[in-house]
Amino acid sequence: MDEQRIMIAQVDPRAPSSAALIQELDRHLNGLYPADSNHLMDIDALCAPDVRFFVAQVDGETVGCGAVKQFADYTEVKRVYVSTRARGLGVAKRLIETLEKATRDAGLAVMRLETGIYQPDALALFEKMGFSHTSSFGDYPKDDPYSVFMERKLP
Repeated sequence: MDEQRIMIAQVDPRAPSSAALIQELDRHLNGLYPADSNHLMDIDALCAPDVRFFVAQVDGETVGCGAVKQFADYTEVKRVYVSTRARGLGVAKRLIETLEKATRDAGLAVMRLETGIYQPDALALFEKMGFSHTSSFGDYPKDDPYSVFMERKLP
């Protein structure tokens, strides 16, 4: 894949193409997990000043997204998703690299995330990108059997 075909930009999550991708992700996650185990950040929350939301485009088509929410001593990776029509092109890797840069730009060196047990591709990607399993953090339930918590300390 010619990585130059993948363009990543920080955008307003309310843009129609962004909102459509978020809805696609919501449908996917709602099909995998019970409602009380889906810790989804809605579009309004993605517009908060402490959140950076990015989309990936391939040949002008919006095919992926991801965000980081800034806390005092880490960022939380949120809403990483690549549409099935663009998987295997390197889009997710580029999104994670962009979120890493946003974390560094915020002056932070720790990234955390919560994902689910029924997303083996996401778990493999995060492990490949240097994330390791950790305990729950923030307001997440400590005993949710569907949650997997990961962390990456940036060099």
